[in-house]
Amino acid sequence: MRRDPSSRLPQHPVDWWRRAVFYQIYPRSFADSNGDGVGDLDGVTAHLDYLESIGIDAIWLNPINPSPLDDWGYDISDYCGIHPELGDLAAFDRLITAAHRRGIRVIVDLVPNHTSEQHPWFVESRASRTNPKRDWYIWIPGTPERPPSNWESYFGGSTWKYDPATAAWYLHMFLEQQPDLNYRNPEVVAAIHGVIRFWLERGADGFRIDVVQGLIKDEQLRDNPVRGVRDPDIPWYAEGSQDPLYSSDRPEVHDIIRGFRRVSDDYEDRILVGETWPREQERLADYLRPDELQLAFNFRFLLARYDARRFRAAIELTEKSFGPGAWPTWTLSNHDFPRHITRFARRGDADARARVAAVMLLTLRGTPFIYYGEEIGMRDAEVAAESKRDPVGRDGCRSPMQWSDARNGGFSTSA
Repeated sequence: MRRDPSSRLPQHPVDWWRRAVFYQIYPRSFADSNGDGVGDLDGVTAHLDYLESIGIDAIWLNPINPSPLDDWGYDISDYCGIHPELGDLAAFDRLITAAHRRGIRVIVDLVPNHTSEQHPWFVESRASRTNPKRDWYIWIPGTPERPPSNWESYFGGSTWKYDPATAAWYLHMFLEQQPDLNYRNPEVVAAIHGVIRFWLERGADGFRIDVVQGLIKDEQLRDNPVRGVRDPDIPWYAEGSQDPLYSSDRPEVHDIIRGFRRVSDDYEDRILVGETWPREQERLADYLRPDELQLAFNFRFLLARYDARRFRAAIELTEKSFGPGAWPTWTLSNHDFPRHITRFARRGDADARARVAAVMLLTLRGTPFIYYGEEIGMRDAEVAAESKRDPVGRDGCRSPMQWSDARNGGFSTSA
């Protein structure tokens, strides 16, 4: 797709992402344009003037693809479409055109590790052991008594689901409705390269790549060991917890990322941002080599408690491990964790702490990512247990944007 002649994007800027301020948008919760109670792409387009006015250079959209919503868009059933509640491809095109005219770039979520169980690829794969797409996913023949390995899902329980119809287990690192793709199959790699091209052709400026470190697993499916040492920054990296030595952060993943980068580099000025959870902080820089990702999220900084020593330790460790060649990112909140203004609050001083955090976020060497509503001090919403819909309870940090003191916070005209 050619850039609109009226676009205000600089032509061929050098590393534009080093100077950009990114703004993360959870589309369902940002702005409802048609009064159905669900945020949508036209709602984002309608508020681009606001984003331009606060100095945003690029926006990142959480998943916009068709999905049964078992994991709210991270279970994709069609990589090349738009969920009908969010709009259609024409609405996406309108957003791209309007954003570029304001000099704002748009990156979208790419979820390459897994699909929905309702994706046509998995429906075929599940049909029989001889189906041509059987090897597009990770299937291990067996009996229901013993899963192939001890690997634990990020959402709890085993990563393996037994399918009695074909007497085999399939791998899912998240929900059982999210089967993992098999990147040892070149057809899968080619298919995802096609997805990348599809969105870049439509004018997307790049991707935030979901769970990028997990795209390939140990070929022998060896059991993961337990951690011998607690990590002070990441609560679930506790002593005695499972260390994903064989299920994540494998050396072969870098070849997959290099393939993504080669495709992206066929287009001008595009970017790959990784959601990356390396087993050690020092390994994060491996994902930022010149032929891999341009940016990767630094979760040690996000997870640091409000303490000058912890922030300093996270910053110094980042700078030490990155070295002069790699460029860091900084973020304090996103769609997976309680908002930092809620986390930092203590005895009524939330606003003061949020201002200090904002100064830090926007002045460190690196690229800042702001989560929608952060700029107005939004807290997590209180959601009753019976009203929660997210499988692991992230509803509070994904509440609707508060645009005004009108009904529904100005988010929607829905009753």
